[in-house]
Amino acid sequence: MPGTCARPSDQNGEQMQSIAAYIFAAIAEIAGCFAFWAWLRSGKSILWVVPGVASLIVFAWLLTRVEADFAGRAYAAYGGVYITASIFWMWVVERTTPDRWDVTGLLVCLLGAGIILFAPR
Repeated sequence: MPGTCARPSDQNGEQMQSIAAYIFAAIAEIAGCFAFWAWLRSGKSILWVVPGVASLIVFAWLLTRVEADFAGRAYAAYGGVYITASIFWMWVVERTTPDRWDVTGLLVCLLGAGIILFAPR
């Protein structure tokens, strides 16, 4: 209802839904981009592009599920989540351990994303 304040429990639910959308969006984006990487840089079949494109479509749709007044704010906050997922991908999928600079940069990005996403407005 316009003009009414959301209950704190409603806000917590919206925040959790946004966090989940960000996490799944990051997985979808990285998987989609990795499919193109596999094709163009690792010599895999062009058929890798098909699930890659599908994954990127899911990524874009998931970002529209984030509770934010402005697309730019949703995308900016997503940046920290994307960087976290990218470092995790490098560690788990590509088996390259993040160094202290990777971790430091990650923490700085997460702090920034948290400020953008959860600041009182």
